[in-house]
Amino acid sequence: MSGFTPDPGWLCWDPAPSPPRFRVPAGAVDAHCHVFGPGDTFPYAPERKYTPCDAGKAQLFALRDFLGFERNVIVQATCHGADNRALVDALHAAGGRARGVATVTPDVTDAELRDLHEAGVRGVRFNFVRRLVDPKPDSYYHGIIERIAPLGWHVVVYFEAADLDERWDFFTGLPTAVVVDHMGRPDVTKPVDGPEFGRFVQLMERDNIWSKVTCPERLSQSGPPGYDDVVPFARLLVDRFPDRVLWGTDWPHPNMTSHMPDDGTLVDMIPRVAPTPEAQDRLLVHNPLRLYW
Repeated sequence: MSGFTPDPGWLCWDPAPSPPRFRVPAGAVDAHCHVFGPGDTFPYAPERKYTPCDAGKAQLFALRDFLGFERNVIVQATCHGADNRALVDALHAAGGRARGVATVTPDVTDAELRDLHEAGVRGVRFNFVRRLVDPKPDSYYHGIIERIAPLGWHVVVYFEAADLDERWDFFTGLPTAVVVDHMGRPDVTKPVDGPEFGRFVQLMERDNIWSKVTCPERLSQSGPPGYDDVVPFARLLVDRFPDRVLWGTDWPHPNMTSHMPDDGTLVDMIPRVAPTPEAQDRLLVHNPLRLYW
């Protein structure tokens, strides 16, 4: 543990997840995970809104192997701000088996962008969840997009369902591929065929929009181990948009307050949302390789 003290009540990742019963297909990608520090080597950002426990690349790669995955997509964590050093270090250490999604500011230099690209970064993340970051004006994000679009990068967006209408014009106007984190955080107490999730499905009907069918532990009201109330939402997206869905663990599960999920149990949910071998291959292999490799 570094000299940084985690927030009071912070739930640290499970060091001994259960072995998953479901065997992921060869070449499977965990397409949403993070590295935190370690803080004594890669300090957390002064402007961060949370301080986590350390969760470095060695622990991430050990989990990858334990769960049976071959590759990772590592997403820059908000606790590191736009300092991507921990991300880049993990990408270099992965030996080509990881890609990254970075956080950059409009003043990033061309040389910095080239270095990120060579390390394996293929996208930038825009976070609109106010409890985690302070969202910026649209012009701020457009300035970044102008810089990264020539590299062929895409945009990852994180928002909550209640914010979709406010951001609709911005999201639908983006010129790159757009990957939505965690299905836009739907309210799973509402009907899967109701108007709120229907609005998100309407967004997905645009052929440049992708979704991660991830984080049942964040969305569920019914809770573990099955997270049953989340399954219909993820299944609908996998069925309707089989070529534009991704899956990931979200390890090390930052800002969880109710419980710390078992990563083996999360893997065992995959056949419930993607029940056929073809759907599993698209979700875990074909789609992430097409987008990131």
